[in-house]
Amino acid sequence: MFELYAVTDRDMLGGMSEAEAARLCYDGGADVVQLRLKNGDASEMLRIAKEIQEIAFEMSKFFIVNDRVDIAVLSGADGVHLGQRDIPVAEARRLCGEEMIIGASVSNAAQARKAVDDGADYVAVGAVFATSTKKDAVQGVGLDAVMDVRKEVGDEVPVVAIGGINRGNLEHVLQAGADCIAVVSAIMAQPDKKAAAKELKTMVLNWNRIHRYE
Repeated sequence: MFELYAVTDRDMLGGMSEAEAARLCYDGGADVVQLRLKNGDASEMLRIAKEIQEIAFEMSKFFIVNDRVDIAVLSGADGVHLGQRDIPVAEARRLCGEEMIIGASVSNAAQARKAVDDGADYVAVGAVFATSTKKDAVQGVGLDAVMDVRKEVGDEVPVVAIGGINRGNLEHVLQAGADCIAVVSAIMAQPDKKAAAKELKTMVLNWNRIHRYE
């Protein structure tokens, strides 16, 4: 489904808009951008979501909204990503239908199993390494959690790894069983976001070429 998953963070953008950052991520090779906007109001989030969705459509990429099923539906997003304290996956599926992608944050195999059974299209394990970008996430679940989730869900759904992932450790995360890496600061905090995305995507592709497609 995805190989490089970029998540926005306004505090890292230095005045750049989320839509501008999304375009740079897509240009650099990100397969999907998730709009995470914790402090904006609903009308602002909907406006930004519509802007990014237009860009994603133009570039044949995916766009996902964090937490807000209503914003995802109204903006025409490809999907919504839900945390453990958000609307349950099964209820979200009733609201957004069968076509919309639903991702779920998990920190262990049991949560992953429930998410898949409830209809999640992918699970995101994290935070794999300690991170300051999402303080409400379980911190530093480690590579063992990625392996446990991979073993639990098998090939039923893709496994995304998130939390403290960067160019120095992404290969370890892929080796542990993740299909995709999701990053925040490794792109959003970089002065050249397009170049950062391109480097990460190239590293993922090269690893896959050697270890998965040989």
